[in-house]
Amino acid sequence: MKYAVPLLTAALLTACGGGQSVSTEHHQQARSHNLTYPDTARGTVVDNYFGRQIADPYRWLEDDRSSETEAWVKAQNELTFSYLEQIPYRSTIRQRLQDSWNFERLGAPFKEGDYTYFYRNDGLQNQFVLYRQKDGGEPEVFLDPNTFSADGTTSMATIRFSRDGSLAAYAISEGGSDWRKIIVIDTKTGEQIGDVLVDIKFSGISWFGNEGFYYSSYDKPDGSELSAMTDQHKLYYHKLGTPQSEDQVIFGAADGEQHRYVGATVTEDDRYLLVSAAVSTSGNKLFIKDLTKPDAGFTTIVDTTANDVNFLTSKEDQLFLVTNRDAPNRRVVVANAAKPQPEHWQELIPQTEHVLRASTGAGYIFANYIVDAVAKVKQFDYNGKLVRQIDLPGVGSAGGFGGKTDADTLYFSFTNYISPGSIYQLDPHSGETELYNRPETGFDPANYTSEQVFYTSKDGTRIPMIISYRNDIKRDGSNPTILYGYGGFNVSLTPSFSVSNAVWMDMGGIYAVANIRGGGEYGKDWHDAGRQMNRQNVFDDFIAAAEYLIDSNYTSAEKLAIRGGSNGGLLVAAASTQRPELFQVAIPAVGVLDMLRYHTFTAGAGWAYDYGTADQSKEMFEYLLGYSPVHNVREGVNHPATMVTTADHDDRVVPAHSFKYVAELQAKDGGKHPQLIRIDVRAGHGAGMPVSMIIDQAADVFSFILYNMGYDELPRQ
Repeated sequence: MKYAVPLLTAALLTACGGGQSVSTEHHQQARSHNLTYPDTARGTVVDNYFGRQIADPYRWLEDDRSSETEAWVKAQNELTFSYLEQIPYRSTIRQRLQDSWNFERLGAPFKEGDYTYFYRNDGLQNQFVLYRQKDGGEPEVFLDPNTFSADGTTSMATIRFSRDGSLAAYAISEGGSDWRKIIVIDTKTGEQIGDVLVDIKFSGISWFGNEGFYYSSYDKPDGSELSAMTDQHKLYYHKLGTPQSEDQVIFGAADGEQHRYVGATVTEDDRYLLVSAAVSTSGNKLFIKDLTKPDAGFTTIVDTTANDVNFLTSKEDQLFLVTNRDAPNRRVVVANAAKPQPEHWQELIPQTEHVLRASTGAGYIFANYIVDAVAKVKQFDYNGKLVRQIDLPGVGSAGGFGGKTDADTLYFSFTNYISPGSIYQLDPHSGETELYNRPETGFDPANYTSEQVFYTSKDGTRIPMIISYRNDIKRDGSNPTILYGYGGFNVSLTPSFSVSNAVWMDMGGIYAVANIRGGGEYGKDWHDAGRQMNRQNVFDDFIAAAEYLIDSNYTSAEKLAIRGGSNGGLLVAAASTQRPELFQVAIPAVGVLDMLRYHTFTAGAGWAYDYGTADQSKEMFEYLLGYSPVHNVREGVNHPATMVTTADHDDRVVPAHSFKYVAELQAKDGGKHPQLIRIDVRAGHGAGMPVSMIIDQAADVFSFILYNMGYDELPRQ
């Protein structure tokens, strides 16, 4: 069923919580389309796909180094921010966000050498600070990423300690880029060891004793490092005290088989090196090398990328693996290092009807099952015997349970949409748990409801959705609502607390998350049902979620906003171009929006497992063209009020996707709603973004949403 979006009238709109707003048709026009969009020149580029000519008039916006693109970005930002500045409650929302964010947050402690380390943020620090302390001693700052750059845009992406804890290697990201630098320090003195390693991307750090470590990277591409294709991933070994130029290629040399993603793990006893190699974001090969034999080569464990197989832990010559091979919901198997191939595997923890995620610590395996998007955790020994089910503090998401084999205490986190993330400590031998830290947020979960519902998609598939809101909300169809989704890459959206979303609910809003196909909530089959030629299922599931919220009187079309990032940005843009009358506002963030060319940028070719490519076949080209947001903006259509968000250092989903999409919207939209783009500077795909930027972006997004729903004041003060 379609829902028309009427113009707002002079009628009094009564919002939840008693707040009021008045909007006339004249006011609605003034707030939206008294805008002069920057000139965006249309080029003459035309591509030929299987004999069909496809124009790409904004191809020039793909050049992130050109002065023309720079000038366009500046002009678009000037327009967007001048529009946002007129919203009367924008500063009020920002202050509420800042006040709500200002509470201490702690990470779970972990032991390295003679010290216990933990992350802490005093509330408004741009980056978490890493502290350490000895037993009975006072905490001291070990590394403070807030000192890495004046504006807080340089973050610490990861840190790994050598076996005895005397050395640490940490990676930094500058301006949000996926390109990293690795710095090694003496943990006792804090002094840097050797040179800074540079040009490293999509890499872990895996130490071999105290001698050196393994890392992964690509050759630096020709052209822009932020957008040029990176295709051949290689594994290197860095020996301390030697220059990076002498680092050995261990796996993935140019004359070998091509892999886009290569990662390595050294077993805790330094006995084996496990290497995973993949050509896409799903499926991998797995190899093992005996590090006790200097001249040993790699032995193949799995030689196909048809399934996922991941190393979990080891015990002497036993390898514990998690795989969806012959088990779409995943299982744990044991392989002997001497004969590690699948025909020799022994099943340890069989698959169940629920999707399995696993971790290890203290000599146990913790099976974290996703049951309709919420967690259920069981503890097993290394013989596959069930030890116990872990008592969780409620219905939500649990994570952690990892640690060294000799750990006496493990930690796990628990959260849901209305409960701030808390940390619990677990005695792995008795199973007793106790609260370690609960942040004092000023947010009382008792004042809120988070309910799971199930609705039916277009083809009859049953889809779960969790809807969260204040207890005093009335289901009268008048509530401002954000519907969030992702739907891809086997990613499961499990309940988690967000300060921003808490503020949204406190202002009288509803927050709904749909667990649509393409994700991993119900295993590989659920993922497969939303990829390539099944991608339309993802959009149908999301559209059906919107219709459910409207039919059930949570909200109405004129009070409904949709939001998603990355693959979720594609979801939002596709839904708003397919059913523009169903939504009042659309916020596609860092989205994959040009489906004919996504695979030509950075590591985009690795996403083909989910999307397919326009070069793959005529059928695949036509399918992609049928939903690609850049190619489906229709002339004269009244699109939802749209604010695309992206960042100039996003080298995962390059901002050209967003640039080209908003250029099409501004050129073709036939309605009175604004079509804007907000471009962060010195920021990337999202990881490591400083708190100040997160608050600014959230304030702008919420302001834009409410303003375009017709609110002259906040729905709930």
